[in-house]
Amino acid sequence: MKKRELFGTDGVRGVANQELSVHLSLRIARAAATVLRRQGDARPCVVMGRDTRISGEMIAAAMTAGFCSAGADVIDMGVMPTAGIAYLAQVLDVDLGAVISASHNPFEFNGIKFFSHEGFKLPDDVELAIEERVNSTEHLDHPLGDKIGRVIPAGDNAEKYLDYLRKLAPDGLAGLHLVVDCANGAASHIAPALLRELGAKVTEIHCEPDGININEGCGATHVDVVMNAVKELGADAGLSFDGDADRLMMADELGQKMDGDHIMAMVGYILHQQGKLACDCIVGTVMSNLGFERALQQMGIEMVRAQVGDRYVLEEMQRRGAAIGGEQSGHLIFLEESTTGDGLVTALVVLSMLRASGKKLSFFHDLMKDYPQQLINVTVASVKGWETHADIMNAIAEAEADLGTEGRILVRASGTEPKIRVMIEALDQTKVDHWTPLIADIVKKSMV
Repeated sequence: MKKRELFGTDGVRGVANQELSVHLSLRIARAAATVLRRQGDARPCVVMGRDTRISGEMIAAAMTAGFCSAGADVIDMGVMPTAGIAYLAQVLDVDLGAVISASHNPFEFNGIKFFSHEGFKLPDDVELAIEERVNSTEHLDHPLGDKIGRVIPAGDNAEKYLDYLRKLAPDGLAGLHLVVDCANGAASHIAPALLRELGAKVTEIHCEPDGININEGCGATHVDVVMNAVKELGADAGLSFDGDADRLMMADELGQKMDGDHIMAMVGYILHQQGKLACDCIVGTVMSNLGFERALQQMGIEMVRAQVGDRYVLEEMQRRGAAIGGEQSGHLIFLEESTTGDGLVTALVVLSMLRASGKKLSFFHDLMKDYPQQLINVTVASVKGWETHADIMNAIAEAEADLGTEGRILVRASGTEPKIRVMIEALDQTKVDHWTPLIADIVKKSMV
């Protein structure tokens, strides 16, 4: 199959009004409406949402124009978590869910990602079909008269998503004190209120979006903020969402970080003990910590590694029949509850289990021991060609020979940013400290 160029591992990304221009946004919407029009006489319909970054309204306006000009109606949900749009796409049985967000990236970036009417991210071949029509006008719909699309008010659709979330914590969360960092993003107007409604005491931070403060020194990519706040306040747990709330990182009552690996280890342990863990298998990625894999082995749970990217995790989960999978970054999929990564679903699943267990969160944190691991993201002019550069390949080979079977090295291009990610993990911290910055520096010098 031809390789996609416009869509990365999580949709289309770029600096708003530059790579991701209004013109491109409009054309993507027109192409998507044409490709995903289902058979029948009914007008195609799209449910659309965005996060809180300043460019969101601009891109939403362009996409709305694109969808309507291709004959698709648009239900505009405004600011809403990514997974909320995926849920509504399924519940409302629309043709497409569209999200305008750059997730954990800085505010000047934005992105576009789509969900099918079943609530899943579009497969590679469908995204490729959209790409092929973005630069062509030959196969796009141009309806006239009353066939032009309309904008439909959101109505009570947001409440449908909230009702779904409430059911994930049927016994409530009374007795828990939570510190909640919403990264000034899409969960800011949902998460604190919902958790309070369920009975938790909530201390909210970074829940005042202004369009440019999304992810700025806060949220899932700065989990230390919540870690420190939990210790200072004596809270039971900290929740740290990213800009579109599809990720969740946590802190236990001692202020220790619980990333995606720790969270999956906790949930897997509890479900395995109850005999409820589907196929006794959890899907991680090539970035998952070696300590996570060893901990699952001790529990009697198989750990499978997929490519980085939630779409690839999901594919492996479906292939294996697994119900839990995700990434160290906190992008987790609980397939029995959701079709995609949802930080709010993760929070409610974990907090409900925590409350029912009667244990402290630190007990579950200690189920696995993190092996020394370092990740350096190297910003480059272009990610193309790094894997054939002699200096980079030679350095990787030398590091692999030194680490042997007691460590591993992973160098890969980001699918969403102009960055090369260098990750090394080993039993020996000194080797991690030596090789990671050395290889990152070689990548930086080689990819000017």
